[in-house]
Amino acid sequence: MKMRFVDEFRNPELIRKTLDEIERIIEPDDHFRIMEACGGHTYSIFHFGLQELLPKNIEFIHGPGCPVCVLPPGRVDEGLEIASKNSDVIFTAFGDVMRVPGKKGSPLNYKAMGTDVRMIYSPLDALNIAMKNPDKKVILFAIGFETTAPSTAITVLKAKELDIDNFFVYSNHVKIVPVLKSILDQPNMRIDGFIGPGHASVVIGAHPYEIIAKEYKKPVVISGFEPLDLLQSILMLIKQLKNGESKVEIQYKRVVMEGGNVSALEIMDQVFEDRPAFEWRGLGAIQNSALKLKPEFAKWDAEVQFNVEKITIEENKDAQCGEVLKGMLKPNQCKLFGKVCTPDNPVGALMVSSEGACATYYNHLYSTMSL
Repeated sequence: MKMRFVDEFRNPELIRKTLDEIERIIEPDDHFRIMEACGGHTYSIFHFGLQELLPKNIEFIHGPGCPVCVLPPGRVDEGLEIASKNSDVIFTAFGDVMRVPGKKGSPLNYKAMGTDVRMIYSPLDALNIAMKNPDKKVILFAIGFETTAPSTAITVLKAKELDIDNFFVYSNHVKIVPVLKSILDQPNMRIDGFIGPGHASVVIGAHPYEIIAKEYKKPVVISGFEPLDLLQSILMLIKQLKNGESKVEIQYKRVVMEGGNVSALEIMDQVFEDRPAFEWRGLGAIQNSALKLKPEFAKWDAEVQFNVEKITIEENKDAQCGEVLKGMLKPNQCKLFGKVCTPDNPVGALMVSSEGACATYYNHLYSTMSL
């Protein structure tokens, strides 16, 4: 049966049939720990109540797939430090960055104190601001996995084409596969399989995950975001696990291709190169896990043009973001959850974005949890 519309992926009859199939093949002694690497999947699982429908011996581990959640607070402070010390600088960022807490406050706090901070919806918005304000220097605080990196790359190429000399990119783009490897390398880490991210995989395809399946012997199923997408992906994972297999499969075939988006990958390769290492919130430095502008684009690289000094911030030790990201704690087991740390007052980054695991728990389960 070919699925075409969103409603078909929320069809109660098809959902029930898939649930019945999952229940049929799971045995009482089974216990599967499945990591959904993408924050969008975490949101969907709770929004649609899938954790209540599935057998209790399927445990979800909420992974590092929310870019604002894994960003070390020092990176935000570094970008804001430039803007706050230079009256001719405009700091631009996506909306979910605006409340990320740093040492001296979030971008919204800086804005309230007079720093020129502006929310944008695409990197081209930042370039347009630069073109309309030639007497200002505009910094794009670029963030995201491979999902958003191509749009940043296109904007850099556009700035070069138009020779815009007051536009700069502060790159915080990260890569999904290196962080999954890092999590699997953690001591005493037990993950049986991965629900692969849908959005990033539109760009990179399925091939990069082969190392997870072949070297770590963990199955990966790239999933869409509707309830039937996720249930089908879970069923595919469980079938692999029951058969002793570890393959990379695509459930989200209506969007994701094996080789990814070739044009997007070529544009990224033209503009970006790997950083030797990048600090992840709660996970430490991970090699080749982030992207920076190539030397030939140094003219538009904020880290080069502004000589950014690295700011290291000791995180609140009671905010157990790292343990949650590694699946060692559930969000509501953190000492600060729902007490000091809430979506209105985020102490840890996992509470900032609607796709952060802690914000998802708070918004969907807070009223029924025992805190």
